[in-house]
Amino acid sequence: MSKKELKTNAMRMLDRLKIPYEYETYECDGFVSGINTADKTGLPHELVYKTLVTTGKSGAHYVFVLPIEAELNLKEAAKAVHEKSIEMLHVKDITKVTGYVRGGCTSIGMKKQFPTIIDASAKKLEAMYVSGGKIGMQLKLHPEDLKKAANAEYADVIFHEK
Repeated sequence: MSKKELKTNAMRMLDRLKIPYEYETYECDGFVSGINTADKTGLPHELVYKTLVTTGKSGAHYVFVLPIEAELNLKEAAKAVHEKSIEMLHVKDITKVTGYVRGGCTSIGMKKQFPTIIDASAKKLEAMYVSGGKIGMQLKLHPEDLKKAANAEYADVIFHEK
């Protein structure tokens, strides 16, 4: 398969913005969790981030990028996007809302640009991995580049051990 055939919307958008990235593919027969993806590709869990899509009380959609082992703190997430409350988008609606499939969803190049928050933990990383826009593909890029490409902000939106 040529590199051209591998291009996803996310990759095309990064190319347009002249943002450097690397990608890696892996064999996969459907949805796998971020933890399974990291294990399959041999990537350190702390560098792999998942993309979650939510709906606010207002009906607006919001995207959150957080470490694969972390859980989204809905209260902090709602505060970060100035909503009274938010809930996870139903799995059946992911493709309709984002243009991506479950397990291949990334904050770059969705059908529509939604407000996006990257968990503050990413700020300290030299590089991070996120879905490449389809199942079986990971993108490696600098957190600031993801922030630029997704027009995102940083906020602390995960639960922390006490």
